[in-house]
Amino acid sequence: MKWIVGLGNPGRRYEQTRHNVGFLVVDRFAQRHGYGDFKSKFTALVAFRTLDAAGGDKVFLVKPQTYMNLSGSAV
Repeated sequence: MKWIVGLGNPGRRYEQTRHNVGFLVVDRFAQRHGYGDFKSKFTALVAFRTLDAAGGDKVFLVKPQTYMNLSGSAV
């Protein structure tokens, strides 16, 4: 099992800003590797799938929905 966590800040105010580069990277990875929709789990948005490129492991993509300085609690 592998986890890729993209840090950012929730809300429209921070969309497409440098504060959300982590979210943008995770979204691009999800798009390139055919992930489905992100689902709300606890205080994060999570998507996962099994990837051959990861040795057949499940790879979870996580976008914490807490502000950057509180992202540890979501992870």
